[in-house]
Amino acid sequence: MNAKLSRRSFLRSTASLAALAAAPRPLFAAPAAPESVVKLLYESLKPEQRQEVCFAWDYVDPKRGLLRTRLENNWRITKPAIKSEFFTADQQAMIRTIFEGITAPEWHERFDKQLDDDIGGFGNKQGIAIFGEPGSGKFEFVLSSRHMTLRCDGDSSEHVAFGGPILYAHEGDALYEKPNHPHNVFWHQALEANKLYHVLDAKHQALALVTQGMPTEELVGFKGKDSKFPGCPVSEFAADQKAELQRILNHMLEPFRKADQDEAMKCLTSQGGLDHCSLAFYKEGDLGDDGIYDNWRIEGPSFVWYFRGTPHVHVWVNVADDASVKLNSYQNSVM
Repeated sequence: MNAKLSRRSFLRSTASLAALAAAPRPLFAAPAAPESVVKLLYESLKPEQRQEVCFAWDYVDPKRGLLRTRLENNWRITKPAIKSEFFTADQQAMIRTIFEGITAPEWHERFDKQLDDDIGGFGNKQGIAIFGEPGSGKFEFVLSSRHMTLRCDGDSSEHVAFGGPILYAHEGDALYEKPNHPHNVFWHQALEANKLYHVLDAKHQALALVTQGMPTEELVGFKGKDSKFPGCPVSEFAADQKAELQRILNHMLEPFRKADQDEAMKCLTSQGGLDHCSLAFYKEGDLGDDGIYDNWRIEGPSFVWYFRGTPHVHVWVNVADDASVKLNSYQNSVM
């Protein structure tokens, strides 16, 4: 099919997509696979736009390293904001459609709540980059802003889930949140994990609770299968406790599309599953000293899900089927 006709047909059939750029929540489910929309977006970009937001697959930024794998908690991967004159209304709508396609429909409203609170709404202070050429081999779309880095790669990035490391976060009511994290859209994930901690017996609670120090939040690189991970080895849990941890992990995966959930579980299975991971809760940073641990971590040979609830929620995720995959991350203060 002619690329121009394909794009024109897409835009005709989704004429109301332009409203999505300003809408506080999605109007309907994405009409096409997000990878297909990335290709249409790429084809719609003018040469001067591509010069700003498109890069070779292996592009190395002089200051930030391999840009495709970069992860920060507060950044815009390229200068142009989505909601600006740099992008046309159609392009803004396609970017929104990609975002909706890589996240679960039932989570769109909650992601919009986070974006409203942290950057003034979708597209504000938010940028994109496209690596490689969609439709002709390896490619990756990256969406980044304060408290959000998400990716869409069509399985182009070998060995990794989510297209690479991702981050989701939220400042609910204040930079320094209260112990119960009011109105934080992700805090319930920590509450689910703490339920498991409080039903462990004394021995396993003692193993799981790390009382001295915790990793800085950006340290989510892989340690490999021969490493010792902080906390209690999951292999020591009873069968029902392992099942509960799997339920919690499923809960953590819920915000993302089914394909990425499945890929993450496939990567985890390839390294031996949860039995080869450890679960750690950190005494440090327990807001209110209430025994509901704000900071906790599931870690395996090439699996890290690091929930940092102090001073507000940042969650760093790095999942692969091969521990040799390198992470390019940077902690940008507590923002």
